[in-house]
Amino acid sequence: MELDVVFLSRVQFALTIMFHYLFPPLTIGMSVVLVYLQAMHLRTKQEIYEVAARFWTQIFALNFALGVVTGIVMEFEFGTNWAAYSRYVGDVFGAALAAEGIFAFFLESGFLAILVFGWGKVSPRFHFFATLMVSLGSIFSAVWIIIANSWQQTPAGHRITQMIRNGKPWVHEGVPVMRAELVDFSEALLNPSTIDRITHTLIGAFIMGAVFVLSISAWYLLRGRHEDFARRSFSGALVLATVFSLAQLVSGHSNANMVAEYQPAKLAAFEGHFHTGPAAMYLFGWPNEEEQTVKGGVAVPGMLSLLVHNDPDAPVLGLDKFPRKYWPPVWLSFVSYHVMVLIGVFFIALTVSATFLLWRKKLFTKRWLLWIFVISVLPAVAANQLGWVAAEVGRQPWIVHPNMVRDDAGNPTFDENGHVRYVEEGLLTVDGISAAISGEQVLGSIIMFMLIYLMLGVVWVVVLNSKIQKGPQPLPVSTRSRGRGVVAAAAARTMHEGSMSEAKQPED
Repeated sequence: MELDVVFLSRVQFALTIMFHYLFPPLTIGMSVVLVYLQAMHLRTKQEIYEVAARFWTQIFALNFALGVVTGIVMEFEFGTNWAAYSRYVGDVFGAALAAEGIFAFFLESGFLAILVFGWGKVSPRFHFFATLMVSLGSIFSAVWIIIANSWQQTPAGHRITQMIRNGKPWVHEGVPVMRAELVDFSEALLNPSTIDRITHTLIGAFIMGAVFVLSISAWYLLRGRHEDFARRSFSGALVLATVFSLAQLVSGHSNANMVAEYQPAKLAAFEGHFHTGPAAMYLFGWPNEEEQTVKGGVAVPGMLSLLVHNDPDAPVLGLDKFPRKYWPPVWLSFVSYHVMVLIGVFFIALTVSATFLLWRKKLFTKRWLLWIFVISVLPAVAANQLGWVAAEVGRQPWIVHPNMVRDDAGNPTFDENGHVRYVEEGLLTVDGISAAISGEQVLGSIIMFMLIYLMLGVVWVVVLNSKIQKGPQPLPVSTRSRGRGVVAAAAARTMHEGSMSEAKQPED
């Protein structure tokens, strides 16, 4: 039996990117927490904030290292598995990735050593500045990656041209080889989905990082360990998680409206909306593509029309307006989208109620609620993963989504079959695969990568658990004397050197 190289390549990329995507949201979210803790230390001069910042910096560095290692693989997959895609989008995609390396990764990695190893070696203000630069670098790195991906969703600022090879138009097996050529960098940069997708993705990362801190802090509180540290870390992270959970509701609505305008087939798959007309919003259900219905579904009538058009009776494009071959996988799109939304509602309820109890000074007596926070890191991870799944699966079968042909009023136009007309500038996923690989080779690499990633995952869990079990450590004596004068610092150094000399004395 011949193995499907396209399907296996998609599985390989999905598995590698989903493992990698455990770490960038954590580093982005935790970097904001680090900035908060160091700002509080500068403002209050309380040692507990520096103790907390040092501890979370160790966790941040671990996640950063795993993120770098696991991210390298995907760059090679663009060449090994998706050479035709890379040739098609290289002029546009390459510009964004180059900008990410020059303007973001260098900024982040350049100040990372100061963040991790600069304690006591640079001034607190410069260390805070380094922390801020690392945080901005991690955010900007994500921004450029999202810009590149957003262009695939809603392309702009380019033109399609035939490639030239040896001075002649390139034709392969009688078919012209085409590519997207960048003509307006700013237009490609700010394509129709860029702002919504950047905002939505970063807010998700902020929530995940904050909830990660909440989970570990709640565990310490339940165990009665490092309570002052845990209370302060928990309180600061809870504020961030509450604000961003509420912000995600607004961002999600804006993002859905953008999808409705530029990728209506994706929205129809998200909502199991098969037939054009006034649309209900399903709370849950089981979509069936063959019968074109949602079995066992509970829906709010007219709600999708109201959210998209501010009119419960307004028609919303259904999947019937698109050729069947251009339908996204409806079941996976529907389930991933709805579970993501459900988790978002859960975090709004959890963080708002916890913030109210914190204000009433009753939060830390609710052990059952702290246990919920301990395990809440799992749905936070799931929400980020499912958001990516929904966005990418909902784009299928396109790897570069085509734009719709619109009339003078900006409305989509339809062909003689009543289907939405597309500009012939998209790229189907099946056309982006490399011609030089076989299904057996891809399957072998999947097994190899999964074994390597399994080992990396075990190392990550073991090292992370070791750091959590050890917990935050008291500040060194030399650090505590900082700011209390030259005499105190000299005395502390003398005591340290004296103890070292005694330790080196040979036994009688």
